[in-house]
Amino acid sequence: MRKTIKRVVLILMVAILLLFSRTGFHAIMPGTAEDLSRLVRVEKPAGKDEGTFYLVTVRQQPASPVLVLYSLLNPNVELRERRNVIPPGMDPKEYEELLQRMMRESQNLAKIIALRRLGYHVAIESDGVEVVEVGANSPARGLLEPRDIILAVDGQKVDLVEELVNQIQQRPVGAPVTLTIRRGPVEQEVVISTTRSIDMPEKAAILVLVQTLNWSPQLPLDIEIDTGDISGPSAGLMFVLEILNQLVPADLTSGRQIAGTGTISLKEEVGGIGGVRQKVVAAKKAGAEYFILPLENFEEAKPAAGRITLVPVSTLSQVLDFLGGLGQKAAAGEVRP
Repeated sequence: MRKTIKRVVLILMVAILLLFSRTGFHAIMPGTAEDLSRLVRVEKPAGKDEGTFYLVTVRQQPASPVLVLYSLLNPNVELRERRNVIPPGMDPKEYEELLQRMMRESQNLAKIIALRRLGYHVAIESDGVEVVEVGANSPARGLLEPRDIILAVDGQKVDLVEELVNQIQQRPVGAPVTLTIRRGPVEQEVVISTTRSIDMPEKAAILVLVQTLNWSPQLPLDIEIDTGDISGPSAGLMFVLEILNQLVPADLTSGRQIAGTGTISLKEEVGGIGGVRQKVVAAKKAGAEYFILPLENFEEAKPAAGRITLVPVSTLSQVLDFLGGLGQKAAAGEVRP
């Protein structure tokens, strides 16, 4: 009897170790595809649309030994070292707060871009970009401090985090960047050598947690976006498309099921994201016919595409041209694939 109890206890201990012990890795898995018409509401929508734009997500969680093994056997699950998911020196709660701020900014950017596309004047007011935390491995350590206000990059004024990130990413990894900052009442310049971005190693970064300080778009129309617990900046492009689709009389989807991902800048440039293979898988499960994605993520997404048609883009204009082509095919009575 005692031997049986010992064996049961041993089995339970091994099971607990396999299921709950830490490995230093995170598993990135396909998430969900969300109908954006249920998340976005605009003042005075122009009409009902027949198709669907989808926001797609990924799930990520610390990987137990069992999950590590599962990830190695499943091509749709990616393993990443924890330091390549959560910036060094940042705890999970701080990281989630960062992602939530990115989501809020992506929503505000999408509102501005969509309304400006439709001819509205949308002003932006901001006190600059505030340094919240300097990462443990940041090349800015000793040069930037929390509460510093970043006013310009290489002499070009920045009002938003998105503008700061884009300016830094335009240079090669390792190239220096000159920031104009305000520390207390004093303005000064600091030169920082860039390093690799954690999410996109091919991009330059300075590994500093920042937030836009006291910024607000002056919107002429009420637009509400409620994504619940979904966070991060990668739905910016799809927010723009859904807002436009609700405000214009034409159905931009042409009755199709269209998923997509990508950040978007005030210059309407579509930027790369992480977890693209997992997002394609989520879109396929939802029945999407097309998947719009940043050009720089195209090669990575190909192996997961299967029956879904990938649409790589670099700008919002390219996306709208593609959607216009779908509309012409629909008007000509062409059969769907």
